Amino acid sequence: MQTKVGLFGIGLDTYWAQFDGLLDNLKNYQSTIKTRISDFGVEVIDAGMVDNPVRAREAADFLKSQDVEIVFLYVSTYALSSTVLPVAQRLKIPVVILNLQPVAELDYNAFNNLKDRGKMTGIWLEHCQACSVPEIASVFNRSMIQYDIVTGYLQDDVAWQEIKGWTEAARVAVTMRNNRLGVLGHYYGGMLDVYTDMTKQSAVFGNHIELLEMDELKKYRDEVTNSEVLTKIQEFNRSFEVSPECEHSEIERAAKTSVALDKLIGKRQLGSMAYYYEGESGNDHENIVTSVIAGNTLLTGKNIPVAGECEIKNAQAMKIMSEFGAGGSFSEFYLMDFKDDVVMLGHDGPAHFAIAEGKVKLVPLPIYHGKPGKGLSIQMTVRHGPVTLLSVVEGKDNLFLLVAEGESVEGPILEIGNTNSRYRFSIGARRFMNEWSKQGPAHHCAIGVGHIAPKIDKLGKILGIEVVRIC
Repeated sequence: MQTKVGLFGIGLDTYWAQFDGLLDNLKNYQSTIKTRISDFGVEVIDAGMVDNPVRAREAADFLKSQDVEIVFLYVSTYALSSTVLPVAQRLKIPVVILNLQPVAELDYNAFNNLKDRGKMTGIWLEHCQACSVPEIASVFNRSMIQYDIVTGYLQDDVAWQEIKGWTEAARVAVTMRNNRLGVLGHYYGGMLDVYTDMTKQSAVFGNHIELLEMDELKKYRDEVTNSEVLTKIQEFNRSFEVSPECEHSEIERAAKTSVALDKLIGKRQLGSMAYYYEGESGNDHENIVTSVIAGNTLLTGKNIPVAGECEIKNAQAMKIMSEFGAGGSFSEFYLMDFKDDVVMLGHDGPAHFAIAEGKVKLVPLPIYHGKPGKGLSIQMTVRHGPVTLLSVVEGKDNLFLLVAEGESVEGPILEIGNTNSRYRFSIGARRFMNEWSKQGPAHHCAIGVGHIAPKIDKLGKILGIEVVRIC
């Protein structure tokens, strides 16, 4: 189902009888805007031209009935703020003011050569979108209405990238609200930063949290057939560069668990998951949990992000990054290289294999550091180029989003059977480390490709939560 976004234009009904063709031209511009926004894969609910307070209330009722996520307000010409306020008050969702002129520059010579001041005034009113923007902002500020402004012209690529970002943020907000996040096992004992208020997570993001039992996963694993294992091993070979060091028994063990994970995800209709388990040494559940990394990496690359150590907050961050098409790999701080001015981040898995630099390696680990057992792990580097780091932070008052943009850069990594990459930030490694840490995130974060901080900021506005950007 497509995400619904609202659209309405504003004008002044007094003008229509005064200036022939003005209303038709403005409606055509609004139609162009509707088509362009629809091209971003959302359903545009168009309330038409609002040119007086009565029409404002009718438009508000219509848009409210359609349950739109955000509303685009097209300033087609000068309009009274009294035609805008009723809509914003009724909807109680973010309003994006579109201050879009028909053209980047008026043809002044042709305009002034018209010599007919009546016609000239009509053409000017077609291009005076900026006139109402301060008035609307003033009223919204005094009414405590959340809004943003996109300024440009109808064929302005910069403006349309901003508008596209809003549609993507709206779509991600809808996805998060409808997401079912599974929690398998329990927290890693003693990681106080990882613990979270699950009620608050659901209150902020609107998603459902499904508590899962290891016994259910074991049941599905016990039912796995030899044919399913062979098919999964073939998927391993397609998705990973399987190291010759991997024992066949370990590959089979991981494949069997991966099939069971797929069934658990399907049965519970999960869109993301956080997990951790220990149990007594040698028990069946330990056998399962020490063989999950390969399967959880496949799920993560298929837009079902999985966070280890029961890091629920980071499963949320990974889902956000994934829905923006950026990936979102499970990471923690590894070490710093002060000579190269980079910070290294990684983890023993799961990873996001779809954003790797080159082929992802499936390798054996003789021991999982800080965890029981041994098994297979993922070795990869996040694709070189622009990246964004995201953390869902549970502060002393509420949840907020912590974001930073940087670069994944070439250089030596730790070939220890983990994901790890070198990251450079515009403010330098020392300052980044200090400023990021002072915001109080858990020690995990989600890393995605591309610079998408502006989109995350828009998502924060839609969700009504703060976004803190480090760089």
